[in-house]
Amino acid sequence: MDKKKVAVPLVCHGHSRPVVDLFYSPITPDGFFLISASKDSTPMLRNGETGDWIGTFEGHKGAVWSCCLDTNALRAASASADFSAKLWDALTGDVLHSFDHKHIVRACSFSEDTNYLMTGGFEKILRIFDLNRPDAPPREVEHSPGAVRTVAWLHSDQTILSTCSDSGGVRLWDVRSGKIVHTLETKASVTSAEVSKDGRYITTADGSSVKFWDANHFGLVKSYEMPCNVESASLEPKFGDKFIAGGEDMWIRLFDFNTGEEIGCNKGHHGPVHCVRFSPGGESYASGSEDGTIRIWQTGPFNTKDKETSVLNGPSKDVKPITAAEIGTKLEDLKVGKGARE
Repeated sequence: MDKKKVAVPLVCHGHSRPVVDLFYSPITPDGFFLISASKDSTPMLRNGETGDWIGTFEGHKGAVWSCCLDTNALRAASASADFSAKLWDALTGDVLHSFDHKHIVRACSFSEDTNYLMTGGFEKILRIFDLNRPDAPPREVEHSPGAVRTVAWLHSDQTILSTCSDSGGVRLWDVRSGKIVHTLETKASVTSAEVSKDGRYITTADGSSVKFWDANHFGLVKSYEMPCNVESASLEPKFGDKFIAGGEDMWIRLFDFNTGEEIGCNKGHHGPVHCVRFSPGGESYASGSEDGTIRIWQTGPFNTKDKETSVLNGPSKDVKPITAAEIGTKLEDLKVGKGARE
């Protein structure tokens, strides 16, 4: 990629409040999908390649802080300020189960085998729900030093990680014992923690620093200072040779993983960037902002029009989804605000 090559994004409208979390599904037989969380209380599902809107999950009564899809993109989960986490059918948009909490839920994550859902939030408790028995009481892992900001699974669901809103560091917990086995030390609170696709690295953003940790031995591999405070960072999943970071200056920067050199800077958002994520194949990446939009950027040379392409909250004739006929037929039959996917 040429240095500082100008990228032209797909702009995805639809949210009426800031977009605070993004999550790409793995590649499925139907393609891959992107789910977004927003303070407007309605997570949205999109075609991950085109940004085309598929559906909206309606049911929360407060800001949604976190969202995720399971491995097959058949179910979605969301964590909300309405003191609940919800499990959704990603094909119909229906609520499959609502998990009540006693305070704001800030984070959620499906286990790799998709049998469990982990949540965390202001209660300082990590909860693990058995999705095969959703009415059963969850397993609770207590003693988080602060309100939970992010959660993730690693080591084939043998380890979980969490970060806190009000203190630095990444804590790694042994699932079996429920005890902290290691802490990755950071000066500032970690606002983003991502386990790489191959399981080798944990990518964190804290303050103005992006760090890469060995996910197996927990040593610090690389640490780079950013031009401003960054809220989110993501490592390219296919080759692992570049990473992106976004934060308070409204720009999404692309860096060389080995040297830390900035190789691209994408401008377009009109508010701070809250989340950045690479697509599962690494050919594009998405950013979510305070301005309420999602922008999808091509990683390599871009060969489209010299202006932004806008994707509305609804089916677009100009953008062809992966399963265009099926999705188009479904969308015509939808009630407003209901999501569906073939």
